[in-house]
Amino acid sequence: MRNPEQTIGNLIDKQGVAFIGSVSADGFPNMKAMLPPRRREGIRTFWFTTNTSSLRVSQYRANANAAVYFYDKRFFRGVQLVGLMEVLTDAQTKESIWRDGDTTYYPGGVTDPDYCVLKFTAQNGRYYSNFKSEDFDI
Repeated sequence: MRNPEQTIGNLIDKQGVAFIGSVSADGFPNMKAMLPPRRREGIRTFWFTTNTSSLRVSQYRANANAAVYFYDKRFFRGVQLVGLMEVLTDAQTKESIWRDGDTTYYPGGVTDPDYCVLKFTAQNGRYYSNFKSEDFDI
């Protein structure tokens, strides 16, 4: 892969779904489909919105190890990013990615105690395309 940042960034930006992985209390992987990240910085840092009361939040609070996967169905290619997930509840972060219409999910608005932000920081990844996989560091 000549330019991972550009190749993977383009793949990510075109997807309507992201899959996030966490580790359960008994050590097994858990996956969940999510809306795409609200914001990203390159292919290292991603911000998602979710419910503070969710299973995923409790798992990340207990074990920050995480994975995020983006899949391009049209070209049968994908990328897995592995790293750490933080649960953020500070007002500045929540306000920075809040969007009109979010009250559908968080009726109390940006200060809703059941609204939080997941910040994922990737350490490395694995890209699959054209019947081959390639590992890379970030």
